[in-house]
Amino acid sequence: MSAAAIYARYSSDSQREASIEDQNRICRERAAREGWSVYKYYSDHGISGASLIRPGIQKLLQDALEGRFDIIVTESLDRLSRDQEDIAHIFKRINFAGGRIVTVSEGEINELHIGLKGTMGALYLKDLADKTRRGLRGRVEAGKSGGGNSYGYEVVRGAGPDGQPLTGERRINAQEAAIVRRIFEDYAAGVSPRAIAKMLNAEGVSGPLGGTWGPSTIHGNRQRGTGILNNELYIGRLVWNRLRYVKDPKTGKRVSRLNPDSAWIVQNVASLRLVDQDLWERVKARQGALEAGRRSGESPGYWERRRPRYLFTGLMRCAVCGGGIVHFNKVYIGCANARNKGTCDNKATIRRDALEDAVARRTSKSPDGARADPDLLRGIRSRHEPPARRAQRAANGGCRCAEQGGARSRPAGASASGRRARRSRAGENDRTRSPEGSVAQPPRRKRRLRYSSPPEHGRILPDADSGFARGSDGSREPNAGGGDHSQAR
Repeated sequence: MSAAAIYARYSSDSQREASIEDQNRICRERAAREGWSVYKYYSDHGISGASLIRPGIQKLLQDALEGRFDIIVTESLDRLSRDQEDIAHIFKRINFAGGRIVTVSEGEINELHIGLKGTMGALYLKDLADKTRRGLRGRVEAGKSGGGNSYGYEVVRGAGPDGQPLTGERRINAQEAAIVRRIFEDYAAGVSPRAIAKMLNAEGVSGPLGGTWGPSTIHGNRQRGTGILNNELYIGRLVWNRLRYVKDPKTGKRVSRLNPDSAWIVQNVASLRLVDQDLWERVKARQGALEAGRRSGESPGYWERRRPRYLFTGLMRCAVCGGGIVHFNKVYIGCANARNKGTCDNKATIRRDALEDAVARRTSKSPDGARADPDLLRGIRSRHEPPARRAQRAANGGCRCAEQGGARSRPAGASASGRRARRSRAGENDRTRSPEGSVAQPPRRKRRLRYSSPPEHGRILPDADSGFARGSDGSREPNAGGGDHSQAR
């Protein structure tokens, strides 16, 4: 008796959970008529068929390749996928495993079904998207929400005069509107978004999603209209279709793209205005001045501000809150949430170079604690280089500048004996000869050690693996706690 796997899926919240049971029932009846035994039920709940990034379908394909069943039974081919590429991929993998696909609607699937039904499924998705956008556009042109909600407003729920549920209606939330005006006034007065976010978090004000405030929540992106300071709804101007979203076929995640101005749908909604025009113009003036400074070179550009420049940039996390690690200055690093949001109590800092040296010793293959393979560290660092710097290094023959921690490559054929010979010849040139012909050494200078005073904060970040902590001067001290990030000198 052949073993069959049953797969069911529904794609939206508007469909009932019972849809899965209904699909399983008719597939089970089909398997019973054919005399197949049901090996297992697979399902995906509320997930679109436009992507293969679904736990149920992935488990189905994995078990099929392992030969756990011979036949896949489903209601129709579009339950497996509505994407032409994905449905062809599933068909090829099942055929490779020696299995078959049978649907209640189409029967046994062959190449003809894959071509025709795959095309029909793709056209259905496109037609559905067009109809959805048409409905959203009509709602926006009526001054209603085209999806989602902005901070400062609340959704109006209830029934209209015709007894139908209200959709797209919203009204001003007085408490949140006051926070919006405060953010605009503080920014226009010269307060940075980071400082505003820290003040709001310190006062316990909830963010737009109920969490904490961050600088990017406030400044956003001026061109894309994101962030509190760029939301034109606060001046009574509803803008829709500024961005479009496409799905990355590799990750299944949506990626936003900026539409041209001609594609925007703009509607005036004076009843939703929160910020007066003068305050809005002052905020835009400050944003424009900052942007002009970046373009003229008076402030750091994109790669200098955003691009990772150091070995472990973006790879470190705070042991207390799990947040990222950022530079406090050119030397010391610490918790980003403690610095930017004030939501973490871990005020400990550590020297960046001390951390890199410690990790290099840990990852070294040499038993005497020598540094790790330079090629390994160079490979890690190269992931963070901007294209311009990478091209410049390639033009220089692979030489790195001193600030990147690289070393110049030795000429080919250089040996230890050759280096000793060169040092010997250099020493002869530095010597002075006496009248009798004897060689006299010049007086040696005493080396003077210079010490720099430690920074005022003097924080210590424990090295949990070794049981030692590093101080602000890079020294190692015993750490009895092993993982306490709160101690300080």
